[in-house]
Amino acid sequence: MSVTLTITKTKVAILELSRPEKHNAFDDAVIAELIKCIEHANSLDIRALVLKTDGKHFSAGADLGWMKSMAGNNFDENVADSKQLAKLMSVLANCPHPTLCLVQGAAFGGALGLIACCDIAVATENAKFCLSEVKLGLIPAVISPYVIKAIGERQARRYFLTAEVFTANTALDLGLIHEISDDLVHSQAKFIELLLNNGPSAVRSAKTLINEVAGNPIDETLIHHTAQRIAQIRVSPEGQEGLSAFFDKRAPNWQHAAKQ
Repeated sequence: MSVTLTITKTKVAILELSRPEKHNAFDDAVIAELIKCIEHANSLDIRALVLKTDGKHFSAGADLGWMKSMAGNNFDENVADSKQLAKLMSVLANCPHPTLCLVQGAAFGGALGLIACCDIAVATENAKFCLSEVKLGLIPAVISPYVIKAIGERQARRYFLTAEVFTANTALDLGLIHEISDDLVHSQAKFIELLLNNGPSAVRSAKTLINEVAGNPIDETLIHHTAQRIAQIRVSPEGQEGLSAFFDKRAPNWQHAAKQ
């Protein structure tokens, strides 16, 4: 099996694509398996989801053999295939749990969609990135909403059109990744520890809040909504526990649970 989902004792889901002989490229079978695993993780009582791949490279994007087979399909069949990839991006982007993506080596084409869909992304210093679709006479259509949201329209105008390879430092400047690391294992442990220190419901609510607020005008409707959101969580059991723990100078109960 090229896709595995493992749940740790601390309720962290590790989703790993292991297809190193194909540079972790994805085809219809891999996409279906990733969707299945992410949807399952989305339904679980977990604290975070980690997306990683095995081997030298994060992912070469779409599998060339799969792309070749799709070229012989008619329009409707191509739409159906593309909708599956769109579903993969959607279930990852809308995961209720915090998501962490670990990137090594090359990340090309659709792989940038996976990175952009995650809340936090860390890459090695030697990682290389490329929105390579136009080199093949194609466009990064399905991943475009997520990549543009991550790097902005202005930068998309350059990198969608040139298909140039860029470095981890550039990816950091663009906002595609958050950090460059020489040890992804250490980075995974660091971010998971940070997430586990926080209120589980608060983290999920913070993710929802971002989607509710981003891009909306700061008007009376939004102001009223945000006031309601903070009031709701203040009076919730977790909010009460967090405030009590802070004033009592003790660790909140979710930190104890994470260490068990």
